[in-house]
Amino acid sequence: MTDALHLVPDTEQNRLLAARVRPDGWSNPAPADRYNLVVVGAGTAGLVCAAGAAGLGARVALIERAFLGGDCLNVGCVPSKALLRAARAVFDARSGTFGVTQGEGVRPDFGAAMERMRRLRADIGRHDAALRFRDELGVDVFFGTARFTAADRIEVAGAELRFSRAALCTGARAAVPAIPGLPEAGYLTNETVFSLTELPATLAVIGGGPIGCELAQAFARFGSQVTLIEPGAQLLGRDDPDAAAVLLEAFRREGITVHLGTKVAAVELRDGVKLLRLRRDGGGFEVAAGSVLVGAGRAANVEGMGLEEAGIAYDRDGVTVGDTLQTTNRRVYAAGDVCSRLRFTHTADAQARILIANALFKGRRRNSSLTIPWCTYTDPEVAHVGMYPADAAARGIEVDTLTVSFSEVDRAVLDGEERGFARVHLKKGGDTILGATIVARHAGEMISEMTLAIGSGLGLAAIGNTIHPYPTQSESWRKLADAYQRRRLTPLVQRLLRAWLCWRRKW
Repeated sequence: MTDALHLVPDTEQNRLLAARVRPDGWSNPAPADRYNLVVVGAGTAGLVCAAGAAGLGARVALIERAFLGGDCLNVGCVPSKALLRAARAVFDARSGTFGVTQGEGVRPDFGAAMERMRRLRADIGRHDAALRFRDELGVDVFFGTARFTAADRIEVAGAELRFSRAALCTGARAAVPAIPGLPEAGYLTNETVFSLTELPATLAVIGGGPIGCELAQAFARFGSQVTLIEPGAQLLGRDDPDAAAVLLEAFRREGITVHLGTKVAAVELRDGVKLLRLRRDGGGFEVAAGSVLVGAGRAANVEGMGLEEAGIAYDRDGVTVGDTLQTTNRRVYAAGDVCSRLRFTHTADAQARILIANALFKGRRRNSSLTIPWCTYTDPEVAHVGMYPADAAARGIEVDTLTVSFSEVDRAVLDGEERGFARVHLKKGGDTILGATIVARHAGEMISEMTLAIGSGLGLAAIGNTIHPYPTQSESWRKLADAYQRRRLTPLVQRLLRAWLCWRRKW
């Protein structure tokens, strides 16, 4: 993606993006005497903190060492979802499922898809533009590396900024496992893969989490021969095993080779080809690939900021915060990937709003009160919110689980997407929703109904009383509510109802 703060490749779209999120010739402002809030990091959490606080009248400084927009705009959500959408178009055109007979005659253009991605990214970048934050929102924007020099001071590009409160929003980066030979052989991460202009003929993906799975499927649909290596027993290790099994089946149907329970012992570059030495069940074998993509998790950005000088505790997982997002320095709060277990853009956004209330207005809003869904944007998508049965068991809560297959949902059948399912976990004996999972092409659009229900204390019966348009796949939630109501019809209740209705026939 970047090379010494230049966007790669050097295209019109990337020059436009850079002009917005890291303008050439930018002059940092003269610091104010004291800021209400100094925000370190201009990803989602930092931008929301800066814009929200400034909108409420605070004097705000925003510091960014690279590009405004952070990972989400530049090397994360935005470019990846643009690529995934293009890959889905290729897949649908080839499928022949809907009477389209192009089949293998479809000729995907990876370069054109990447050009489209860069164009859309540059357009979306206007929301995160430095000029917008300076001129429209009244934020003092500083480019450079921030370093705490005291409990209430930060230095950037030779200037000292004094603050009443600070927000650490430095995010995270791709974690690269210590595999012998990998650095020498060369590899891609989410931070570099979107700089490609040509499709790799063969691609080995290390890691079966969300990033690895999404990009493995996208590249395979464009025509790469993809091998995915995951050390765990399933794809998407934190998700429902049945959901992971549906995704694994989809991958194998699409020609992706998946090695589960497999570790990469070493990588060797031989005659321009990367040889990955793999180990599984005590045995070893090799996989050859032209390119390697590492999607093995994230590491919080905590180094080189002088956190020790400011009395801010941190560890390998990130900055230490309490439930109000306050660090061990009472003046400094944190939000987003640098302190969160759930590293999603929408988590960073929600935490930034908590931070503003607590840091500037002495609020007591709690991070633990957030109901955070997540979604992996494969095809089908896998979305979840709330607890799994194991989470409930750890809290001493008994669970009832209900599942409806999409083979029972008319719209899913019509869409050719009947392999998915919707599942809800209820507190045993009632309709209190503890958690929900959905596996569907548009699962990310559908999970919010359950997020709202859990966050608002609505039971499954309320979902059943909600009229869903027919035919839609979201009707699966109503079907789960119907299943819950049927389970309440015990033999005793059925006998009583029959007796009542028999008596009513006499009137």
